[in-house]
Amino acid sequence: MNTTVTMSYGSLDSLKNAVDDLIGVGIPQEQFHVIKDELQLKVITPKATEAEIRELLNRHNPVKH
Repeated sequence: MNTTVTMSYGSLDSLKNAVDDLIGVGIPQEQFHVIKDELQLKVITPKATEAEIRELLNRHNPVKH
């Protein structure tokens, strides 16, 4: 079963760095969605890997989870 992890960031640079990390660890672009206007990132991931995704995204200091 999949879950959606949503994070909001305080700057476009933080958002871009989070996206770069997702790509760097091999997350397909079809599994995440960037909402630039809201500086928000949504990642669809299996429940089993949710913790790893949250850890990766938290490295970029999200302002809201």
